[in-house]
Amino acid sequence: MQETLKAIDQEGNSVSEELLGRFRAVKDQWFESEVTADTGIGRTIESYLGICMNSDRTPDYKGIELKSYRDKRSSKKNVLFTQAPDWGISKLKSGREIVEKYGYTNEEGFKTYQNTVQCAPPNHQMLFLNVNHVNELLELQAERRKVEDVAAWRLVKLHQRLQIKHRETFWIEVENELNDGKEFFRYKQIEHTKNPNVGQFDVLLEQNIITVDLLLCRPSGHGDTYSFKIKKKGMPLLFPESVIYNF
Repeated sequence: MQETLKAIDQEGNSVSEELLGRFRAVKDQWFESEVTADTGIGRTIESYLGICMNSDRTPDYKGIELKSYRDKRSSKKNVLFTQAPDWGISKLKSGREIVEKYGYTNEEGFKTYQNTVQCAPPNHQMLFLNVNHVNELLELQAERRKVEDVAAWRLVKLHQRLQIKHRETFWIEVENELNDGKEFFRYKQIEHTKNPNVGQFDVLLEQNIITVDLLLCRPSGHGDTYSFKIKKKGMPLLFPESVIYNF
């Protein structure tokens, strides 16, 4: 068993070294973003590495997840993963139902819901999260005249998503420039993390360090997204095995 684990570890090291070498080979090179959008840098990186954009279910490069962000946003949050509620145990059964009951009409007259929820305090629509340790659930609730149940996730499923998605991750920080309406970027720093500390996940939710962005019924037509994000200060707690490479 020890020999098997050692072989797996060595294989992982060889893949990370291979990937790091590819980034080092272009460390001073400026890339033009494939699209002018938040996802442009990630898409360009994946094209450079010869991989297809995935469905957010499995890691990107031979078992290593890739997450990119612009340095001007480094004080904000990193996306961990997206995960819809477990509708089978939820009071409301879809994002559309959440919008119908708790959404708002935007300036274009379109009813939508796009906001962040955390454990405390409730947001402007009075929605908040609750970590229910007894039933092992993360609950989305509303504070009206009384507390209303909205939706729920099984904590064990969120823990599994974290472990699978971020068994090993390259968090890629870039510096970017805009020129004639086009975005150009180059690599600045990579944080290499392994083996997330799942035991900290629930604690970080309760401390509002991990939050959830609800992007529901968007006018753009994009599908509903439930995005779990972590504040930068929480990274060392969730990912104690971390190495930083500067370019």
